[in-house]
Amino acid sequence: MLWSIVKVTVYVALVAVLAYGAAWLMDAPGEISLAFAGREWTLSPLGFVILGILVFVLVWVLIRLAGLVTATIRFLTGDETALSRFFDKSRERKGYRALSDGMIALASGDSRAAMAQATKAERLLQNPRMTRLLNAQAAEMDGNTVRATGYYKEMLQDDLTRFIGIRGLMRQKLEEGDTETAAKLAQKALEVKPKNLEVIDTLFEIQAQEQDWGGARQTLDAKVRAGGLPKDVGTRRSAVLSLAEAMEQAPDSEAARSAAIEANRLAPTLVPAAALAARAQVARGNSRAARKTILKAWATTPHPDLAAAYAQLEPGETPGERLTRFAPLFKAAPDHPESVMLKAELQLAAEEFPAARSTIAPLVEEDPTARSLAIMAAAERGTGAEDRVVRGWLAKALEAPRGPQWVCSKCRAIHAQWHPVCASCEAFDTLSWTALPKQEADGQARSAMLPLIVGLLSEQDADTADAMASEGAEEEIEDAEEVATG
Repeated sequence: MLWSIVKVTVYVALVAVLAYGAAWLMDAPGEISLAFAGREWTLSPLGFVILGILVFVLVWVLIRLAGLVTATIRFLTGDETALSRFFDKSRERKGYRALSDGMIALASGDSRAAMAQATKAERLLQNPRMTRLLNAQAAEMDGNTVRATGYYKEMLQDDLTRFIGIRGLMRQKLEEGDTETAAKLAQKALEVKPKNLEVIDTLFEIQAQEQDWGGARQTLDAKVRAGGLPKDVGTRRSAVLSLAEAMEQAPDSEAARSAAIEANRLAPTLVPAAALAARAQVARGNSRAARKTILKAWATTPHPDLAAAYAQLEPGETPGERLTRFAPLFKAAPDHPESVMLKAELQLAAEEFPAARSTIAPLVEEDPTARSLAIMAAAERGTGAEDRVVRGWLAKALEAPRGPQWVCSKCRAIHAQWHPVCASCEAFDTLSWTALPKQEADGQARSAMLPLIVGLLSEQDADTADAMASEGAEEEIEDAEEVATG
């Protein structure tokens, strides 16, 4: 409001001044004489002012006409002018419109339209950085890898697009299955952008699949430094890499032992590392350290491999002595199913059959698995139960869940042994000791049964067991009996 008042006031004042000046010029006495080329003109003061204004307008028009003529001449001779800039702006607008349409077509999956718009944008725009990228991606979507490769190679010539070109070529090599060249390109890309997490992950996956554990460790350290991975996760994966390196070496070599102990130091609860480190410490004559290593891992994750390593500490002991020596393991995780089954198995080995049956009975009722039911069958056999009772437990074992296994958290593939890389989806460090919610593989139960002494069944008893089992289970029962008899 105030600003409007000021503008009105200034306008009124300006009009008043002009009106006053005009009135003054009209009333001013005297004349103004102009003489030129032998002629003389006499003007009043007002007429002189009007003449001056007309002369000024005429000069301005002549200057603009002269500029137009000059611009036309420069345009015809090829120089940049306002007219050429007008056409350039028009062409640029069309080019950016084509670029925009091409990006939209690319995002919508229309490769043909994307390539057409990319070609149009390349012709209209003088911006190869953007048009090369659009052309390369459109060609890739259309399946024209040769054309895409050409554009990616052109990007290598520009420092600003060099990384994009290397990354594009790397992806192409990965699709072709040329992991060796892809790894080299990934390393080149990291020289340009050392903190690019996508390239770091790609290089790490290649190195893990190719079992280049040393290179994978360097890449892992680079990712931790780049802030793409928490330090605790980086330490865990570094332990897995050390363990993988130890497993690749000769078992009795000092390099394998050192790598196993290092893996256990980085991840004390990693079961395979603890088991391998314990064996390495025993080989070095340090059974006490091996015992501590196993107990520490067992307290967190009881596992059969740890029990096997603990048994190897005293290979010549009797079953009764072993049952007594394993007491620290039972105490470390008394309620864990693995501790319960291990205790029952050792009681079976010591021929303490009633004690084994009492130990395993609560677990069979609460969380039955193929292994626990097989142990119950062995305990029943040891106590002198009838064959039909034993066969009943074995039949249940065939239909029971497998229990904990090495399962890939990414693709849910089951592995008999731990591996640093999933054999199915090739993911790194995805295997965990866990139980599947449902049985996903046929015949898994019989592989879990331990070589327990349950005795041979007669042919007549086998026919009875066939009637108790589900349809088509007779073959699996025979397999289970063979495993049970050792």
